Amino acid sequence: MAKAPAPPPPPIMAPDRAARLAAALRENLKRRKAQARARGDAALANQAPKVAREKPMG
Repeated sequence: MAKAPAPPPPPIMAPDRAARLAAALRENLKRRKAQARARGDAALANQAPKVAREKPMG
């Protein structure tokens, strides 16, 4: 029976790379939130104004 090869060791992340990755993720989140706000504002602006119906008297 042959032994299965050992999995390769996990890559060691350089400290500056981890910091750059964290900063990039923060910026990406900010950008996505801004895009979502812009889409929401545009969608609200495109909607027809809602008019309250008159209640029947009686």
